[in-house]
Amino acid sequence: MTPVTVGLIGIACLFGLLIIRTPVAFAMLAVGFFGYWTLEGSRSAGGVLLTESYSAVANYNLIIVPMFVLLGNISAVSGFSRGLYDAAFAWVGRFKGGLASASVLGCAVFAAVSGSSVATAVTLGRVALPEMRRLGYAPSLSTGAIAAGGTLGFLIPPSTGFVLYAVLTEESIGRLFMAGILPGLLLTGLFMGAIWIVATLDPKAGPRGEPVPLGKRFRVLGQAAPLLAIIVISIGGIYAGVFTPVEASGVGAALVILLALTRRRLTFAGFREAVLNTLSTSAMLYMIVIGANVLNPFFAITRIPEALGDSLVELGFGAYGTLFVIIIAYLILGMFMDGLSMLVVTIPIVFPVVVAFGFDPIWFGVVAVIVIEMGMITPPVGLNVFVVRGVAGDVPLTTIFRGVMPFLIAMILGLLLIIAIPGIALLLPNSMFG
Repeated sequence: MTPVTVGLIGIACLFGLLIIRTPVAFAMLAVGFFGYWTLEGSRSAGGVLLTESYSAVANYNLIIVPMFVLLGNISAVSGFSRGLYDAAFAWVGRFKGGLASASVLGCAVFAAVSGSSVATAVTLGRVALPEMRRLGYAPSLSTGAIAAGGTLGFLIPPSTGFVLYAVLTEESIGRLFMAGILPGLLLTGLFMGAIWIVATLDPKAGPRGEPVPLGKRFRVLGQAAPLLAIIVISIGGIYAGVFTPVEASGVGAALVILLALTRRRLTFAGFREAVLNTLSTSAMLYMIVIGANVLNPFFAITRIPEALGDSLVELGFGAYGTLFVIIIAYLILGMFMDGLSMLVVTIPIVFPVVVAFGFDPIWFGVVAVIVIEMGMITPPVGLNVFVVRGVAGDVPLTTIFRGVMPFLIAMILGLLLIIAIPGIALLLPNSMFG
C-alpha cells in the first residue's frame, strides 16, 4: 500500500474510534503509533512515541492552560462569577431581553477568565438560568443565550482553542490571543443584537427587567471591579508587552487567589475543588496534545496534507472557494465531534493548504475557532447544548436547539464580516507585534 492509502485508512480508523466514543487523545495515539509502525517499523514508531510525548509535555507554553483554568475555577468557587453577572444585569437588564443580554455579557467576561467554553456555560448557566426562569423568560431564549454565550470561552483570550492551535501550528500564542479580542467583542454585540430582535418580535420571550438606579449600578460594578482589573492586568499586560502569555497566566492565577483570600471567599474545600478540577482539565488537554504530537508525524510521512492541497488546487476553486470548502467541512464535522477533537484532528491536514493559498495563519486561527464554536451549538452533538441541558434540568434538547438558531445566524454574520474584513482579527496583533 502507498503511504497515502495508509493515511486514508488511518483517518477512517480515527473517525471510527471517535464514533464509538474512544477518548480523542487515545484515538490519536493509537492511530499515530500503529500507522507509523505500518510505514516505518516498530523501532521508529517507538522512538516517535517517546520523543513526541516528552516534547509535548515539556512545552513551556502549555503552562498557560493550567494557570488560566485555575484562575477560572477559583473565580467560580469564590462566587466572583455571580458578581460579573449582577454587574452586567444592572446595566443592561432594563432593555428588551436584558437578562439574556446580561448573561451573554457575563459569559464574555468570564470567558476572559476561564478560557473554557464548557466552564463558561456551566458557571453562568447556574447563576442566570434560575433568574431568567423567575422573570418568565422563554426557555428557548434563556438556554440559547447561555449555550451561545458559552462558546465565547473558545474565542476570547485566554482561549484553550488558541493555545492548542498555537501548539499545533507553531504560531505565536500572544498574537492569537490578541487576534481573538475584537472578534470576541463583535460576536458578543451580535449575540445581544439577536436577543433584542427575538425580544422585539416576541416581547413575552424576553421581558424587561426592573430599572436599576445609577448609584446602585456603579456600586455593583465596583464590586466586580477587582476581578475585571485582574482580567485587564493579565490580558492588557500581554498587549503592553509587560508579560509574556505564560507570565500573564501565572500573574492572573496568583492575583485571583489573593483576591479570594483577602475577601474571605475561598475556603479550603473550595480551593481543593478548584485545584482538582484544574488538574482534571489540564490532564485531558495535555493528553490531547500528546496524541496530536504522535499523530502529526504519521500524517507527515503519509503526505496526506500535500495530496489534499494538490487535490484542492486541481479543483480550481481558488483561495476563497477552497476556504469555503474547508468551512463547510468543519460545519459538517461539528455535527458529530467536539471542538477540541476537530481542532487537533483537522489542523495538521488543512493548515498547510491554507498557508499555501496565502491566507494569514493568525487570521485563519480565528476563522477556524469561530467555525468550531458554531459546532458547539449545532445538532446532533452540540456540546454546549448538552451542558446547558444538564444545568437547566427539565428543558428539552429540541427547545435549546431551537433557541440557539438566532445565535447561529449571528455567528455566520460575524464570520462573514471577519472574512470580508481581515483587519477585525489582525488589527491588534499587527499593532502589538508590528
